[in-house]
This record gives sequence, structure tokens and C-alpha cells, in this order.
Amino acid sequence: MTPSWIEYQNHDGIVCLRLNRPESRNAIDDAMRAQLLSEVDRAGADRAVRAVIVTGNGPAFCAGGDIRAMRARMQAPLEEVGFNGWSRQQQTHKLLTTLYALPKPVIAAVNGPCTGLGADLAMACDFVIASSASTFAWNYVLRGLIPDGGGMYFLPRRVGMAKAKELIFSGRTLDADEARSLGIADRLAAPDALVADALAWARELTGGSAPALALAKSILNQSYESSAEQVFQMGSQAQGLCYVTREHRDAVAAFLNRKPGGGRA
Repeated sequence: MTPSWIEYQNHDGIVCLRLNRPESRNAIDDAMRAQLLSEVDRAGADRAVRAVIVTGNGPAFCAGGDIRAMRARMQAPLEEVGFNGWSRQQQTHKLLTTLYALPKPVIAAVNGPCTGLGADLAMACDFVIASSASTFAWNYVLRGLIPDGGGMYFLPRRVGMAKAKELIFSGRTLDADEARSLGIADRLAAPDALVADALAWARELTGGSAPALALAKSILNQSYESSAEQVFQMGSQAQGLCYVTREHRDAVAAFLNRKPGGGRA
């Protein structure tokens, strides 16, 4: 029987994906990465799922890539190491881009140490709520590597280019308060309230139209690389789709049917 490295929990339309290798501090190996991608796809395809939360079981969120797997990788014949690594990178990129592009809000609930690929995984989410006991580190350079999970794309967009370089070049560890002050974490929570707070936040974010939210997210994800004209064009096309949704028609009808004196839009 295949171990369940990812727990899929549906809380009335809010899915919590729990990284489930606590004995390895939820370090990601090939099997865990494949299962996580499968579960992200499952949540994305289910219209009844309104939001996704990613968190970890045990004391850590994610310790990054599995060091034991790295050792096994280096024992392969030298002529195979490069191509094997490239193939593995393609799967990592597929996971992170799928998570980033998911057409619904994604919250990282960082419950403890969040390191390397784990930190990149958190940055690929739309929002980060972190336990007051959490830490963050992009310590790739201390392993002779560079951030390969999107950190060089996502991190500068949160903290600015100079600070991203400082964090990546030094590989130093940030506590929760510094992560919050830099904008790496959007909110902090008590350790025992983390997932409950993340669920409440997810419900706040998903009270409106799911199609409108999905379309807005798809445009916002491209806005830094697009001109104002391109964003306006994408917005015009998306708004045309919104006009014909049931959610828009129901919202307009509900507003027009309100009693006089009930307020203005």
C-alpha cells in the first residue's frame, strides 16, 4: 500500500492539504512531490472546493528537499546526474506553477520551520499565515544550490529585489516576527490556532463569486509582467465572462430587490 504523504481534508469546501512526513520534517522527495501535485490537481478540478490551505503535520512545515534523496542522486553515474536532475526539476516546476495558478485562493499555514523548497512552496501560495513559532530560510547556497522552487521569482515580489538577494545570498533564518515585518508572512497566529485561523481567513476570501475570483487571480498573477493596456484588455475579456455568470445575475437581482432605504452599492 502506498503511504499517504499528503492528507486531504475537506472542511465544508475548504481543503486542507497536510504534508505528512513528520519524521523527516516534511522534507519533499519524489513520491511526496507526486502525491502533492495529484492532490492539488484534485482540489483544483473540484468546483465545490472554494479554497486550499497547505500546512504540515508535526513540528515543521517543510524542511525543503530530502537530503537522503540528494545523497542517492549523487551516487548515480556522473553522466546521468545532470539529466536526472533536469527531469526532477520539471516535476518540481509543474507542482509549484500548478499551485500558483490554481483558480481559487491558496493559503500556506506555516506551522514551524519552513526551509529551502518549503519556503518556496509557501511563496507560491497567495497568502501566508504563520505560527508565532515558525521560521523561514532560503538556505540553498549553504548546500551549494540555488532556489529551484520559484523562490527567485516569488520572493522579490514580496520583499523587493535587494532584500531577496540578501536572504538568498546569506541563507540566514528569519523568525516569525521578522517574516511578518518583511511581508513574507501576511498574518501571524498562535500555534494552536493556526489552522482554525487559516480556515476562517479562507472563508472570508471566498464569500463572493468563484468565477470572478478565479478570473481576477489569473490576471493579477500576470500583472507585473504585463503593461497597463494588456491588463485592461484581459480585464475586459474577463468582465465579459462575468456578465453571463449566475453569480452576477443573482447579485444584481438581490440588490434591486432590496427594500427602499437599504443602502447603495
